Amino acid sequence: MIDISKNIVEYLKGHQLEDVDVDDLMRRYTNDVIASAGFGLQVNSLVDKDNEFYECGQAMFSTSWPQRFKMILAAQFPTLAKKIGIKVFPQKVTRFFREIVTSTMDYRLKNNVERPDMIQLLMDAYKGTLKNESNESDEKNVGFAMTEEMLKPKGNVRKWTQDELTAQVFIFFLAGFESSANGLTLCIHELALNPEAQEKLYEAIIKFKEEKGPLTYDNIGELKYLDCVLNETSRKWSAAIIVDRVCSKPYELPPPREGGKPYKLQPGDIVYNSVNSIQMDPEHHPDPEKFDPDRFLDENKHKIKPFTFLPFGAGPRNCIGSRFALLELKVLIYYIVLNFKIIKTEKTLSPIKLQPGEFNIKVLGGTWTQFEARE
Repeated sequence: MIDISKNIVEYLKGHQLEDVDVDDLMRRYTNDVIASAGFGLQVNSLVDKDNEFYECGQAMFSTSWPQRFKMILAAQFPTLAKKIGIKVFPQKVTRFFREIVTSTMDYRLKNNVERPDMIQLLMDAYKGTLKNESNESDEKNVGFAMTEEMLKPKGNVRKWTQDELTAQVFIFFLAGFESSANGLTLCIHELALNPEAQEKLYEAIIKFKEEKGPLTYDNIGELKYLDCVLNETSRKWSAAIIVDRVCSKPYELPPPREGGKPYKLQPGDIVYNSVNSIQMDPEHHPDPEKFDPDRFLDENKHKIKPFTFLPFGAGPRNCIGSRFALLELKVLIYYIVLNFKIIKTEKTLSPIKLQPGEFNIKVLGGTWTQFEARE
């Protein structure tokens, strides 16, 4: 992540005080991070802009109506979709990722190669030697509310099939590509519109660098104000639009208003929670339209009501990729703010207008800022 972040820094040094399409830039960053951390591939999408890994990733997020229809049908009626042969993703994309998994695993097995990435985890899973493990350092460094609900280690061992392994690749890419890119884009946008918060973050980074030295996995969790900035970005612009849960036992919801009637939930009922509605409710977060990272300072965190901040969900079925996503976001924001002032331009929208009909948060007209190198 650090090397890829430095690629972004070098790119921006060559485009100072130019209008930069932040959304496109962040997509290329998350693409390269996933290629490396997930598959052991070294890709530089800033140089090779049309590399196959990036192109196939873009194809997975096609917003054409046929693609949307297939996704909705597969999600709501999986048995029917399978019966009539609905394929959510283009055959080229499916074949590409399947070949990556099989060819890389075959090479590593034959040559006794090990690398700390997802392919290695898949190989361990395929051999039945993968265990769900954790340690105190992991839990300490991932950040505040987003990841406090991480699964506890169970030590389960299971052997996976080849198709299941390929499916994990799709899930890893789907979960880590667009949502992380959107989070980074909107964080940079908010910092451009809120120079006070940006300067406070810069001062925190400089102090951190002087006291702790180079950024590492072990010390990144100590940069508290960066965590505050990302938490506040996720509060205003949650990647999880809706969180659904299946009721496991009878439960009666109280009347929603005076004179209303209670509602009884039964086992098997699905409850949909609108994350954005909760996180932008002034009863939970005063002045919700204001970008205020100070909400998440240690002295203020106690004011946040439980289950009113849910960018990664909560409980035993929260997003298991939150730790990776947080690291991915933190590392790049650290290097960008350390090296540049983020400046709003005439093309920087305020307020943001979102594209209708999108599954994820996407800014209408793009997200544009300029970057000026710090002295």
